[in-house]
Parts: sequence; C-alpha cells; structure tokens
Amino acid sequence: MSFPRTLPEGNPVLPGVANVVAVSSAKGGVGKSTVAANVALALAADGARVGLLDADIYGPSLPVLLGVREEPEVLNGDRIQPVRAHGLTLMSMGFLTGQDAPVVWRGPLLAQAVQQFLQQVDWGELDALILDLPPGTGDIQLTLSQALAMSGAVVVTTPQDVALQDVERGLAM
Repeated sequence: MSFPRTLPEGNPVLPGVANVVAVSSAKGGVGKSTVAANVALALAADGARVGLLDADIYGPSLPVLLGVREEPEVLNGDRIQPVRAHGLTLMSMGFLTGQDAPVVWRGPLLAQAVQQFLQQVDWGELDALILDLPPGTGDIQLTLSQALAMSGAVVVTTPQDVALQDVERGLAM
C-alpha cells in the first residue's frame, strides 16, 4: 500500500503531512487501537514515513500496545518532539501521564489537548499520519474532523446489529 506524496489541499494545520487517516469505532473494546497500530506499522514496513497519534485522551493505549514508555522532549518551551519507535513517529497522552493516572477533563480541555498535539508536535515530513480516535462521536472527533482534511478513514466494529447501527450514526457524522 502506498500513499501519494503530494500534500492535499486543506491541511495547513499539519505542514509536511501528506495524508491523514482516521481509525475510529462507535464502541470501545473492538480492537481499534490494535488496527491503528498495525496499519501504521504495515505502512512503515512498506517504506512510508508514518506518524501515529493516539487521540484517545481518556484511554491512551498505544504506549502499552507498542511497548514504549519514553517521554517526548519539549524544546524552546512549546515544541514537542514526538517519540520515535518501531519506525514510527508517535504521540500519546499516555507518554505524558502516568500509566494509571486518570485524565478527568471536559470538552474544552480535550479539544485544547488535541490542538496541541496537532500544532505543537514536530511531526516532520510524513507520508501518513494515522489518528487513533477515541470510541464514539464526541469532542475529539469533532475537533479533528473540523481541523483536518482527511484522506481516509477506517471504522472498526463487531458484527452485532446494535454495533453496526452505532457505526452508521458515526459515519453520518
């Protein structure tokens, strides 16, 4: 699988990032983060320059999935250097908080954290940035869908009727 290496119109928020792909789910516990990590790793193994943003602020799982405990560096007081591991450029709230520390934030703080991950992280030149979204259709999904031009999306679900109905509502969003 390869991505075009030209930048699409409408992603001034992420200069140098050619494609943004969201991985989402209507419900938690369906394997969304595992799919996001595997898509990112497969693209990197194919030679693409790939970033992976764990946008699930409440339940960041990428540090555990990828076995990475490193903290990102902050340069010049506000520029965050993402963690690099497994051929990926990574950012997760899990790198900034303790493994068991809860994040108890409301909408405006969530949106601000996501904006910081987009605007203050030095993503560099990427062929693809994979967004591991939280489950559902809340503030983070709205913030990202309004801020970025998406090149594509992957929706992870299970085959039960109620789960598929939730996915249809999420796709309509």
